[in-house]
Amino acid sequence: MRRGPSLSVRPAAVPAFAAAAYQLLAVIAALGWRRRRPKVTSATPPISLLKPMYGRDEHLYRALRSHAGQDYPKFEILFGVARADDPALQEIARLRAEFPALSVRLIEVQTDAVNPKAAVVARLAKEARYSLLVINDDDIEVERNYFRTIAALLTNPGTGLVTCLYRARAESWAARMEALGIATDFAPSVMVARLLGVAEFALGATMAVRADTLHAIGGLEPIAQYLADDYELGRRITAAGFRVEFAPVVVETGLGGASLKQVWQHQLRWSRTIRVSRPGGYYGSVITNATIWALVAFAAGEWQAGLTAAALRFTAAWCAGNLVLSDREVRRSFWLIPFRDLFGFAVWVTACFGNTVYWRGRKLYLARNGRLTMPSS
Repeated sequence: MRRGPSLSVRPAAVPAFAAAAYQLLAVIAALGWRRRRPKVTSATPPISLLKPMYGRDEHLYRALRSHAGQDYPKFEILFGVARADDPALQEIARLRAEFPALSVRLIEVQTDAVNPKAAVVARLAKEARYSLLVINDDDIEVERNYFRTIAALLTNPGTGLVTCLYRARAESWAARMEALGIATDFAPSVMVARLLGVAEFALGATMAVRADTLHAIGGLEPIAQYLADDYELGRRITAAGFRVEFAPVVVETGLGGASLKQVWQHQLRWSRTIRVSRPGGYYGSVITNATIWALVAFAAGEWQAGLTAAALRFTAAWCAGNLVLSDREVRRSFWLIPFRDLFGFAVWVTACFGNTVYWRGRKLYLARNGRLTMPSS
């Protein structure tokens, strides 16, 4: 493209500058996010914590204990399992022994839903004693003010759901690559979306909702047909006229020592789920991969565009991963970001095709509307 005799913009530089512009937005969003502070309130309504359990790892008890030791006057924990021999039962028994005064209930849920986790949560919501429900995954570890911060937001008029960002701990090089992607790619995308007014989604690391809000959207049972149950819950709550708010706390999840194959399948499942849930956003996200477009610009001799995109990519990653998430993995593996981005691009390209996903040892199919189906044979 050319305008006048002295100004030329070569096509190879355009996507690099576009990616740089997105990374600049990510820097702005992260710096604004960092200035948010937890709201203090005297309102502490009783809470029912709903935890669907599946399996056990060496850090599971530490995660469960972080909830049992909350600085909060009154709450209960409901554990749901789909199997009577789930290894997580050992850690639940250990928690009961250490916290005998805490209200802990274990509920076994028999279900043939394609998303058994969502079906378990739906049953737990019906069994809960209190109207303020907090849902998170079994391996989530939280700070002591977690309940207080969530309750402060959920008591605001018009707020239908409270969620929060998360970081990941990892114990293998493949899992570290995934953790790096969560902190430096996924989290910035969430912050940019909120900055631009996209507010219809929730994250499964935390979903806090009132029972009457669930009733207004028809309950949780219909969501058990979807793999992205967190996205569906947020979408339905905003469609009903409520707001989704992000709490200014960060929780931590565990990726363990996942192999490269396991990480690939997880990332592919995640990407294909986003593609069928929000196809426009998914295909448009290719322009945000600053590493890819910086390499394209370098190959074409567009060094200024390439360096701009690369520099802003590292800046955005540091602002989100270190300043907002306080992620030790980012500080330790910062130099791996370009390799993580190349891996992420390979996942993105592969996820553009096919509808098969693997989850909990099962092969499933994703329909265009995001529903899960079992193989016909």
